[in-house]
Amino acid sequence: MSYDQFMKILVVEDDTQTAAYIARALREMGHVVDLAENGRDGLFVATEAQHDVLVVDRMLPGMDGLSIVKALRAAQITTPVLFLTTMGNIEDRVEGLEAGADDYLVKPFAFSELNARINALARRPVLNTSETALKVGDLELDILKRAVERGGKRIDLQPQEFRLLEFLMRHVDQVVTRTMLLENVWDFHFDPQTNIVETNISRLRSKVDKAFDVELIHTVRGAGYALRSPD
Repeated sequence: MSYDQFMKILVVEDDTQTAAYIARALREMGHVVDLAENGRDGLFVATEAQHDVLVVDRMLPGMDGLSIVKALRAAQITTPVLFLTTMGNIEDRVEGLEAGADDYLVKPFAFSELNARINALARRPVLNTSETALKVGDLELDILKRAVERGGKRIDLQPQEFRLLEFLMRHVDQVVTRTMLLENVWDFHFDPQTNIVETNISRLRSKVDKAFDVELIHTVRGAGYALRSPD
């Protein structure tokens, strides 16, 4: 869906005034808005219905926003998530992003900025092309099944790890920079001043390379990373 089209948005917010304000403003723009006032209801609605963007408060009754995002990503639901919260320090932001959220907006906020961030998430680049399967050596990635195997052994990846591996495999034997990864995997067009790339590369290596004799993912010192074919 393009960012200038109408969207279906889920807002999970326990402050009724804030929720009503966001919902009214988004509906005035033509979007369809679902509301949930606690974490458990939010998770249920997010898994039962398809949405283009989720706006989720961090602090919620029943289940906090961080737990919602972790549950969604574990279920391979990759809908973009924007955290809306009073928890604005750098540690909270890093924790939210590494849990699988896509953006972070601190309260109090201007609706114009919230709307801009929702639009940015809606136009997030999709890595999938006409190819539905990628193969490098004994490493195989199936786009449609969202499955990864190496040497016939299934590898379970989180959604961000899957996107990261897909990007590396589409650029096999090429050096990709940290900036390229931030822009194409996380849609960050700025440096978030976190180690989110390094952390996910490390996690991916532990799953893709650790149990095998040949390493595929390499650090190119001073440049970036490369997934190299064993040939």
